[in-house]
Amino acid sequence: MSFANNLKLLLSTQNVLIYILNSEEERLEYNINLMIQQNIKKSIYCWNFIDGYYNNPNCLNLALRNPLEAIEFIEQLNFPKSTIFLLKDFHVFINDISIIRKIKNVSRFLKQVNSSIIISASEIQVPMLLKDLVTILDFPLPNDNEINIELHRLFKVMNIDYSVYSEYFYELILAYRGFSIEKIRMSIAKLLSSNLSISSLIKNILYEKRQLIEQNNILEFYVVDNSFENVGGLILLKNWLNKRSKAFSKQAKDYGLMSPKGVLLVGIQGTGKSLVAKAISGQWKLPLLKLDIGKIFAGIVGKSEERMRDMIRIVERSSPCILWVDEIDKCFTRLNNYTDSGTTSRVLGTLLTWLSEKDKPIFVIATANQVLSLPAELLRKGRFDEIFFLDLPSLEEREKIFKIHLMKFRPLSWVKYDIKSLSRLTDQFSGAEIEQAIIEAMYNAFYEKREFSTQDIINVISEFVPLAFTDQVNISAIQKWAVSGKIRMAS
Repeated sequence: MSFANNLKLLLSTQNVLIYILNSEEERLEYNINLMIQQNIKKSIYCWNFIDGYYNNPNCLNLALRNPLEAIEFIEQLNFPKSTIFLLKDFHVFINDISIIRKIKNVSRFLKQVNSSIIISASEIQVPMLLKDLVTILDFPLPNDNEINIELHRLFKVMNIDYSVYSEYFYELILAYRGFSIEKIRMSIAKLLSSNLSISSLIKNILYEKRQLIEQNNILEFYVVDNSFENVGGLILLKNWLNKRSKAFSKQAKDYGLMSPKGVLLVGIQGTGKSLVAKAISGQWKLPLLKLDIGKIFAGIVGKSEERMRDMIRIVERSSPCILWVDEIDKCFTRLNNYTDSGTTSRVLGTLLTWLSEKDKPIFVIATANQVLSLPAELLRKGRFDEIFFLDLPSLEEREKIFKIHLMKFRPLSWVKYDIKSLSRLTDQFSGAEIEQAIIEAMYNAFYEKREFSTQDIINVISEFVPLAFTDQVNISAIQKWAVSGKIRMAS
């Protein structure tokens, strides 16, 4: 149900205290006024701390800098018809006991006259004494249609030829998802005045989006240019992902395709799980938001669940995008669910519900090393489209990994290295360990003031003890579970 329909339903069914979480009070007030004019026969009074009541000539400046008087005014008003009272930033005052009592007193009267108080707030601050009276709504950021209308209006105001950008207009709309109308106005005015190319324009928008997202200190925003060419091997996983590379396009939407939910990548450390997440972002040309799951958990009771809801809200506002949940096994294990007073269970429950029910174009990539310790409900079909196991690379895959890294470090002379010999010597090495062996060889040669050679890499390999030997028991258990047929192989 849309926000407007939801609010209209609440106002028509005697919900006397509606709490709207939003960051755009000007746009919220405009939408409420528009809804009143078009759909419901109600009058509206608006209040803020500095101006008091300001939109009605009969009560100008009443209750100025006095939130208690703002509620008393409602009680004293002679109601000619159903009325809405929009109180801005009232969450700052709502925990005062005198205001709580006054709201509870006036609520009975509001029901009789079919009127409501709407509190416009930037964060949730609802006292326990009012929780049974309050209904919380989240005012969404502009949708594609609103962004489209605003961009056309701005182009017209700034006398800019729309036809120059018409081919890329849908990309502009996608880039501005997650922005408020005011942020769009400031951004587009600044960027268009700079006469940037369309690619530079979108790149700058993404940079601004990164700043907005990282203000919350929950998510990191990545702009990557990796592709599947940077990933050695994993042919089956790449083929599966390639088939979904256009799943978030307008053509896919017109075709009737459902957006893919995501993928869980499990396996041995250093086998490329994080690299795949970055490569998908670059290949699909979608922004990558990384969640450090540890940042969700806080010491205050209820705060962890609130942070998870905040994370979900930010990601949905930024869609279409890719959400990368790195090392999900470090927080969500069978053991934690019974040792932290239920916080982990509640946070996991919020995440699982969202994974199953989300309808926004968000592709979730979760990575895990210790898959056998993950809760069974996280592995159930429906949370992710598929679960892939990334094993240690085969001989052929190791050759590709060596080639990728040597081309990166020595793009003009990589062919002089004996890749086949190096690949044979690195049986049971992960991709990360192969890269580290090359880097170590480079350090050794640099110290001796010469170019590194195949022999330098061989010398490092001869002294290198890979994880497959130091953690043999756990790795063997994961490999045995993977080949049992309970999971798809990435290669």
